Amino acid sequence: MQPGIWQIIIIAVIVLLLFGGRGKLSGLMGDAAKGIRAFKDGLSGGDDDKKNETPAGALPRTEAEKDEAPR
Repeated sequence: MQPGIWQIIIIAVIVLLLFGGRGKLSGLMGDAAKGIRAFKDGLSGGDDDKKNETPAGALPRTEAEKDEAPR
């Protein structure tokens, strides 16, 4: 049994999502972690914790991203 065109397309989309450029997978996981943290803070009324917390900075850009950045 050979894979059909739809199976190949689905596999290609999954591969592009997982291994696409600009660290998309790590970006998605970072966004998910921020959402979970915000949800937990919302449940506990985390106003007091925000005063002592330092905000996380952005990840450094790769050389490829620096070259692609608009000028």
